[in-house]
Amino acid sequence: MATRRSSDTRRTGGDNGAGVGTVVKVSLGARSYPIHVGAGLLSDTGRLVGELEPAGRVVVITNALVRSLYGARLERSLRGIPGRAKIEVLEMPDGERFKNLRTVSNLYDAVLDGGGARDTLIVALGGGVVGDVAGFVASTVLRGIRFVQVPTTLLAQVDSSVGGKTGVNTAHGKNLIGAFHQPSLVVADTAVLSTLPDREYRAGLAEVVKKGVIMSKPLFNLLDRNSVAVGARDAGLMTEVVARCCKLKAHVVAKDETDAGLRATLNFGHTFGHAVEKVSKYRRFLHGEAVAMGMVAAARLSLERGLCSEGDVERLISLLKRLGLQTAIPADLDRKALVDAIAFDKKAAGGEVRFILTKGIGSCCEEKLAPRAALRALG
Repeated sequence: MATRRSSDTRRTGGDNGAGVGTVVKVSLGARSYPIHVGAGLLSDTGRLVGELEPAGRVVVITNALVRSLYGARLERSLRGIPGRAKIEVLEMPDGERFKNLRTVSNLYDAVLDGGGARDTLIVALGGGVVGDVAGFVASTVLRGIRFVQVPTTLLAQVDSSVGGKTGVNTAHGKNLIGAFHQPSLVVADTAVLSTLPDREYRAGLAEVVKKGVIMSKPLFNLLDRNSVAVGARDAGLMTEVVARCCKLKAHVVAKDETDAGLRATLNFGHTFGHAVEKVSKYRRFLHGEAVAMGMVAAARLSLERGLCSEGDVERLISLLKRLGLQTAIPADLDRKALVDAIAFDKKAAGGEVRFILTKGIGSCCEEKLAPRAALRALG
């Protein structure tokens, strides 16, 4: 697949002035692709898609709420693709509990009913759930077709839309069925952050904080100094924050596409967070909310292992609280059930779990421990 060459520092804008932003490149050889970050880029998506190899059919996968907010603008933009590809929109149910094989099966049927041509391009318009499901559909239907990520939540813009992880949940746990399938393009319009519900926005901030804790002390310090402006969604600041996060993620993915080593560090807080989601049946907490609690638990385990200071843990808790995130795992969630869920984490092997721990703000490491080692850190 062919995409325009780009770099971390390039600025881009549509011919019609629809949006201006930064281009971050994910370097994966022939499968490299650009991430466009900036305000107003949603209306420029058609032009950007038009720079890819031609598509005979474009299938947008979204949900009803996201479509009501952004669908018309995206569809207008896509109609401007050279060659006038056929544009279709498929809606899936909204919510983590619908990130399953039943939803995938329904989407398979809808995609194939419209014609099973390999020049079909899927466009994922939505948050992490839509992106993961649409990406998994693209990775498997017709043995794999191209797709584009158009993330509309902060969490998706800074994390899940980048790197090609796709998949669904099962009764056994989160993301246990999936594939690595890189998008051809990511378009992150930071202007849509202004329309996010407060809870959704705050949940996305957890993934931003995570990147600061594990790999960028300057990013953590930026958030720490500007927590009020971050919470208020300052447009210029948040465009910078999203671009920084994408650069960090792109660097990791380029070095370790399939979680063989370095990329596993991005799971900081997720082993605990996924357990919280599972035990609460994916209904009580948003993913980012669970990750925030999970990061604190992971930091406490790091302190217990002598890897970080109490001050590091306190800084993390303080920042998360100022950003409006819960830091303690609720007492009514059964601790044994949480440990059992951790034991079933997809990163577990040989009776041990790969925990990502912090060595202080901006640094991390991996330790393989028995699941029960996490018990005290759960609080």
